[in-house]
Amino acid sequence: MRAGRLLSILMLLQSRGRVSARDMAEELEVSVRTIYRDVDQLSGSGVPITVERGSAGGFELLDGWRTRLTGFTPSEAQAVFMAGAPGPAAELGLGDAAASAQLKLLAAMPPEWQADARRVSSRFHLDPAGWYQSPSRETHLPEVARAVWGERRLDIRYESWKGIVERRIEPLGLVMKAGQWYVVANAAGEPRTYKLSNIQGLKIRAETFKRPRRFDLARHWAASIARFEAGLYRGAAVIRVTAAGLKRLRELSAALAQAADGSTAKPDKSGWARLTIPIESVDHAALELMRLGPECEAIEPKELRERIAGRAKKIAALYSR
Repeated sequence: MRAGRLLSILMLLQSRGRVSARDMAEELEVSVRTIYRDVDQLSGSGVPITVERGSAGGFELLDGWRTRLTGFTPSEAQAVFMAGAPGPAAELGLGDAAASAQLKLLAAMPPEWQADARRVSSRFHLDPAGWYQSPSRETHLPEVARAVWGERRLDIRYESWKGIVERRIEPLGLVMKAGQWYVVANAAGEPRTYKLSNIQGLKIRAETFKRPRRFDLARHWAASIARFEAGLYRGAAVIRVTAAGLKRLRELSAALAQAADGSTAKPDKSGWARLTIPIESVDHAALELMRLGPECEAIEPKELRERIAGRAKKIAALYSR
């Protein structure tokens, strides 16, 4: 713990120049007295730290004593700071490690790059959660992350659409999508996806497993999503929409946005356009299209039109009492 703090002090001095004992203590969440002891130890180890007295004083490294980062371009260094998502890192138990890594990288940069790197982190923020959603708070995420890293098997109690099931899995990787965490794991000889919030309990087993040499998490996830979306929309519907309805249709899902953007239909004299959209099921489509209100009319299939009309009548009856 102290070794890590000594390194953090060194990196702070390299990245910021002169730093007061009080500021350093607040940064590292220790007492001022601890900072003085640590600085004495660094000095005793040969690190040339000078002290400036007075209100504007503090500790700083001897001019010219600095490591240099090589092999990075300014754009690459900025990209590293842009890519650091503090929320997911913290959920994985790596928040302090991520902050420390950025601090070390900043300290190793040439001075002319440091200001740009600081600007990136102060002007760009990544928020993976969707609108009107809170970030996921996964109880078992740190344990699953340890099992992924250590290639350890997991026994999980999982809530699937069939109910609560027991599974023994070999976790291959973690994925965050739309603010939710998923673990991709081998189960019964093939990779499957499990939503972490559906894991009711788990046990990390002592034995390890051999990770498939050619498994590529990003490639597998992209292919899995493509298969899921291809199998999700099994039907089609014909609708009429106004310009406002077409705009709101794009906000319902990526598939509907693609259908709207790919349509060549021209609005008629009354401003309504006719287009074909993919649907999961009649029930799901009825709920989605009703969100467009009077800006959308379902034409086909007949069952969808009747389902929406029936729901609309029930709503009208409820409000006409």
